Amino acid sequence: EARRRGCALVQLTTDKQRADAHRFYQRLGFTASHEGFKMAL
Repeated sequence: EARRRGCALVQLTTDKQRADAHRFYQRLGFTASHEGFKMAL
């Protein structure tokens, strides 16, 4: 659907602890690309 609508990139975030989710996304063709940061206020 994203390709059909002209999207060139799909980006998602997931917790580093979610190994099963990472495998799932990799099977779909996603590749790891970033490491982020957050700060509770």
